[in-house]
Amino acid sequence: MISYLNEESDAQETKRLVEKEGRKCIAVAGDIQKEQHCRSLVDRALSEFGKIDILVNNAAFQMTRESLEEITSEEFDRTFKTNVYATFWLTRESVAFMSPGSSIIITVSVNSDMPKPTLLPYAATKGALQNFAGGLAQLLAERGVRVNCVAPGPIWTPLIPATMPVEQVKAFGSQVPMKRPGQPAELAAVYVLLASDDASYISGATIAVTGGKPII
Repeated sequence: MISYLNEESDAQETKRLVEKEGRKCIAVAGDIQKEQHCRSLVDRALSEFGKIDILVNNAAFQMTRESLEEITSEEFDRTFKTNVYATFWLTRESVAFMSPGSSIIITVSVNSDMPKPTLLPYAATKGALQNFAGGLAQLLAERGVRVNCVAPGPIWTPLIPATMPVEQVKAFGSQVPMKRPGQPAELAAVYVLLASDDASYISGATIAVTGGKPII
């Protein structure tokens, strides 16, 4: 099951690709800033599939701002609601239905450890999520539920041109040793590993996918 805000064409294309491989795919639109919607997503997953084995908290909101004064309370609130609150709500509601061997994966960022000043609210949420995952991994270990993070570097997604000035978009990814942005597909193997039984002893970890830039 895939949750999305309003990207209808992307959601339907993803659904088509999953179904092409012979699997069932349910795409559900809605705003995860709302607690009730997060609850309804878990209810829908249970009604469609009967259980929850894997939860990937991947949705995020960010905006580039050159000064603190440019950041409105509304934008700060939206960033935390989308990135942190939704992760908390979806995780809390899902855990009750997870069996030993289940996996929770949270997308954080290089900004978790090396915050970019022009992404101040976003970077703060990613730091919070990494800390949340570390504590949650310990809390859920007795239940046999693993919790890990993936920390991407510069990955080329629609979020980049939508939230950054043109000059930054042109240079995006050039600052890492590989001198290019990564593609979303280059993240996939890490999520698959963390979701699988091959990662049975990996919990509380953050795996960096950064084009050669180390996370300190």
